[in-house]
Amino acid sequence: MSRLAFALDPSTEDRLVADLVEHGHTVVARLVGWRDLLDSLDVLAPDVVIVGTGRGTLSAELLEACDERGIRLVGLAGDDAERAHAAQLGLHEVADRSAPSAEVAALVNGGVLVPTRVGAPERRASGATSVIVVWGPAGAPGRTTLAINLAAEIAAAGHRVALVDADPYGGAIAPSLGLLDETPGFAAACRLAGSDALDRAELERIAQRYSAPRASFDVFTGLVGPSRWPELSRERVTAAIGVMRAWAEYVVIDAGFSLEHDEELTSDQFAPRRNAATFAALAAADRVVAVGLADPVGLSRLLRGHGDLVEFVEPERIDIVVNRVRTSALGIDAHAQVRQTLRRFAGLGDATLLPHDGKATDAAILTARTLRDAASRSPLRAAIHDYVLANLLPAPEPARRRGFAFSAVRRAATG
Repeated sequence: MSRLAFALDPSTEDRLVADLVEHGHTVVARLVGWRDLLDSLDVLAPDVVIVGTGRGTLSAELLEACDERGIRLVGLAGDDAERAHAAQLGLHEVADRSAPSAEVAALVNGGVLVPTRVGAPERRASGATSVIVVWGPAGAPGRTTLAINLAAEIAAAGHRVALVDADPYGGAIAPSLGLLDETPGFAAACRLAGSDALDRAELERIAQRYSAPRASFDVFTGLVGPSRWPELSRERVTAAIGVMRAWAEYVVIDAGFSLEHDEELTSDQFAPRRNAATFAALAAADRVVAVGLADPVGLSRLLRGHGDLVEFVEPERIDIVVNRVRTSALGIDAHAQVRQTLRRFAGLGDATLLPHDGKATDAAILTARTLRDAASRSPLRAAIHDYVLANLLPAPEPARRRGFAFSAVRRAATG
């Protein structure tokens, strides 16, 4: 459940607090204005801030501070003027101030506007994941979009990240980020690795840089056409990933969808294998993110694919992500329907649900940028950010209390 901070008028606040606490949330502060909230964000460390959308409780400075810390901001508007103020600042998670407490609780718990993470594990205390493979079944479930934005969020946390397009059926990362793809970077790395010539200097020469103010990372582009798949042999891919693992803190790999064994279709046991790169990436992965679409066809493909995936990857190394969760495809309470389907047919209790956010993804594709750069306050970007913090990054060391630091400074000044 979430840690909540409030900046609302007293009557609305009193009406909501009891029900939100009953839903399992923790109230960490009830403050007066946006300045008090801004000054307290680092100390309180809330997961969600619920504010009125008037000028006294909502400001651009507060929005920016919440964005920088990955804190979700939910607004409650009392009239059209307050809604206009929120829209002008770019806050989209806004409900009516008179909305029933159950509706506000639904937003915080995982309503249409708010991404929900189901049964997320505790954040790792140490031993950060270094190789993350994004896999998904056929049907464009969002592998490339997820891989790009996982890399962006990890990079924004201050880590060196290499994003690799290892799909043997053709790369999509380069056009998604507006990068040149005339020479496939990952194929070049594999060729060098095959001759034992791949080192840090060569990686830096081959890599292309996606530059952003706070989330830059290196990209190894994929094949420009599916006919070049023989360049990605299993031995070469394994060797290239090994060198990259030592070069970057995190390696995020966009893998192919197929888990078929090509050798069963030919009598030549030494011929190149179309899916060798996918199997090599899965074998090297510390964490496999299995993504599927939240509709009847997409979930069916994900469940069948998961059954094949666990033959190659231990279940404890697999995270399930369901993309584009929406009522229009699944009916009322789409989140609950996804959870029930995963539990009933595959016994999967832990999953991350990502909301359908067409405007944000369209903005990212149009501008060839990450969600963090193109739509930083979008629900989809917030959901991916939360997943990265909870599942892929080590827990931060406990911060020292400000009081101790102040006492030390005072003792030094007086001693």
